[in-house]
Amino acid sequence: MTSAFRHTSRSAAHRTLRREVPSTAAVLVDEQDFTAMRRYRTFPFDDHGSYLQQMETLLRTLAAQGVLTTLSLFDPAAFEQYCTEQDLDPDRPDSRTRYTAEAARTGARVTYEGEPLRQLLPLLVEEADRQSAWNHAAALLARAGSCDDCGADLAHAAFARATQALQQLLTSLGGGTHHLVCSIAAGEPSLLAVLHVTDGAGDRLRLAESETLVFCTVLAAGLALRTPGGIVSRTTADLTDPAHHGATTGPLRDTVRGWSLRDSWLRPLTGAEVFTAYCTDADSGEPIPPEPGVDYAPGLPLEPPPDAHDH
Repeated sequence: MTSAFRHTSRSAAHRTLRREVPSTAAVLVDEQDFTAMRRYRTFPFDDHGSYLQQMETLLRTLAAQGVLTTLSLFDPAAFEQYCTEQDLDPDRPDSRTRYTAEAARTGARVTYEGEPLRQLLPLLVEEADRQSAWNHAAALLARAGSCDDCGADLAHAAFARATQALQQLLTSLGGGTHHLVCSIAAGEPSLLAVLHVTDGAGDRLRLAESETLVFCTVLAAGLALRTPGGIVSRTTADLTDPAHHGATTGPLRDTVRGWSLRDSWLRPLTGAEVFTAYCTDADSGEPIPPEPGVDYAPGLPLEPPPDAHDH
């Protein structure tokens, strides 16, 4: 065997092995986080836009080599805390490397599949928000305790009611594409969960398991703690529904409905209440114009389970 052949074989084996070893990267999503990292002498970037371009180039290079890369968020505050806990110097590249591995292991993450970074970063931020909401809601449920009268686990009972409420809600809304938002006043900022629902084959609804789990956990926290909150649904009509006879009768319209949390259950809002909630600026309290092509309808009645008032 010649030396050149052995070298070629080793190189091919190295490339094959490289493709089978995944990579991780953590990105500074916004200008504020980027600025916070610039105080470190060893941080080699001075422009956020250029930094994102170089990050995308790196991701594309790895993808071209067949390397699977997981992308996570680089949080400067969490990085500083991590370095303190691990007795690391935050102004060292290897400290950033170790934090990146930890963030990919425990934090929000997405897999890079060749898409532009500007499309991937909002998904990463959305995943981080979803994970944060789940952690907060789960912690609140863990402190809910048990019923003073019957000893029932309040967290378990609330999650069961939340699941039943969502099932009823989706059945009542029927066909179409639904965008559900559950907000619970549990500290600052409020707990927020979003669920996207679309029609699937055989009249089955399609919804992501992770979104559904977070949505039910956030709703359960509100039910268990009896805190103010509610759900808003926005439905885009299914134009293939038999009621439309296979054709549109006019511009596509969305229907908005709402429910509030009262007595550990979801109570429907009136159409006027839905309109007021949707057409009022949350910060200033000033009215805002209604959206064109949107109908503001009352929430649909949901039948409470037998134990809704007992716990």
